Amino acid sequence: MSDRLTVKSNTTLIPFLTVRLQGWSRSTIKQRLKSGCVSVNGVQVNRHDHELLAGDQVEVVAYTRSASSVRSQLDILYKDRDLIAINKPAGLLSVGSPKGKEPHALGMLRDQLSRRNRLMKLWPVHRIDRDTSGVLLFATSREMREAVMKGWKAAEKTYLAIVEGCPKPAGGTIDQPLRLDPVIYQVHVGLHPDAKRAVTHFTTERSVAQRTLLRVELETGRQHQIRAHLAWIGHPVAGDQRYGTAGKRMGLHALRLSITRPGTNKPLVFETPAPADFLALLR
Repeated sequence: MSDRLTVKSNTTLIPFLTVRLQGWSRSTIKQRLKSGCVSVNGVQVNRHDHELLAGDQVEVVAYTRSASSVRSQLDILYKDRDLIAINKPAGLLSVGSPKGKEPHALGMLRDQLSRRNRLMKLWPVHRIDRDTSGVLLFATSREMREAVMKGWKAAEKTYLAIVEGCPKPAGGTIDQPLRLDPVIYQVHVGLHPDAKRAVTHFTTERSVAQRTLLRVELETGRQHQIRAHLAWIGHPVAGDQRYGTAGKRMGLHALRLSITRPGTNKPLVFETPAPADFLALLR
């Protein structure tokens, strides 16, 4: 059994459910959210502040429904008719590889949002490395993707990185050009005719034992920029096999992305906290 509800006016999820599900306690509603029993327009959500628009369809299912397939779906942080932001888990490719058939975020999200009579079309606005978790943005049209990319230099990109050792000084700026070696697929740091400008700002959040949690702000967005720059100053990202030492997971998380929305010029901020397996690298 399930409750199917239609949103009459713009609101957020918890206030809407509190009003519509008479007799349900707030704690019960939150538990249903946490356990993956609530979906909006067919997409599972678990954020209590998820925005609802008039006409949205909300479904609350009973615990007897299997949640295994729901939990395998991607966590959608934001969705409107033009842009969709997700929380990509570590270990998942952003987009498909031309040589392989591995699952990737673009394909999974497309399948998740498509309906029997309508295939969802998606274009990646940017990419993050397979072993990096966090915010990943897609557009639902090529035109929107190109419009966002026109203002991409002004986008604010914040990451969390857990590195080996304790940087001294505790914060600073790394202003070193980068170039990709396509043969070994590794980025080299330093002056070179093919190198491109790359600037990374970092500050120390806290240190535990021989590892440090850094907040990293990108002024540019080169491939492997954070990983290569931090390794260059002698503090590689924990678990980074390519630039440091392999581990259970890589200590890099895309915490926040802030853009100006084309058409309205309003700021949009997408953010997702670091997962438990990331924070466990500090222990």
